[in-house]
Amino acid sequence: MALNRQSLHIHGVTELPVAMPGMRIGLFGGSFNPVHDGHRLVALQCLKRLRLDAVWLLVSPGNPLKDHSELAPLTERVNSARALMNNDKIQVTGFEAAHGFRYSFDTLRFLKETLGGTRFVWIMGADNLRQFHEWERWRDIAGLMPMAVYARPSSTLRATFSKAATALKAYRIPEEQAATIADRDPPAWVYLHGMMSRQSSTAIRASRNGAGTSN
Repeated sequence: MALNRQSLHIHGVTELPVAMPGMRIGLFGGSFNPVHDGHRLVALQCLKRLRLDAVWLLVSPGNPLKDHSELAPLTERVNSARALMNNDKIQVTGFEAAHGFRYSFDTLRFLKETLGGTRFVWIMGADNLRQFHEWERWRDIAGLMPMAVYARPSSTLRATFSKAATALKAYRIPEEQAATIADRDPPAWVYLHGMMSRQSSTAIRASRNGAGTSN
């Protein structure tokens, strides 16, 4: 799918939210295809438990590890996420498309270099931790900024014993110290248990297509 970068800017899809030096900001990336209440739950919980000033939803042009045949247009996904989040502390942007970023490492390195005075935390679901070792330059991502992993139904055991979790075991901090994660130098990560939603984008798409549901 070709992206018209100029038109995306006009419609406010690819601008970066405002960040001031010293702010504590969670970066929650994904295709959000579609966004759902489970994503909002993670964003709100991370805001509270990590003591963040804001969470940015980074709506990607498309995950390199996933099939793009059912991927909705970026503008549609960004606008849907903004409508659902409806919170001044949760900002939604599709800025990766304007820069041609395909991998999370490129995105996070750009933000660190551009907004060096900001304390970023990378947020991911436990299902992503399970396959984190398949990501491009995953070890470098862990070295760029601290990370918070949020529990997903039926994913905790497999996630915490995954290849990446095992490799990064020495850098995991106790959950009761989660509020300090933004102040820590990477590598550092915390696993967050708590309220969970069984909604999934895959299940929602399957239901829309009349193919039943799955997690």
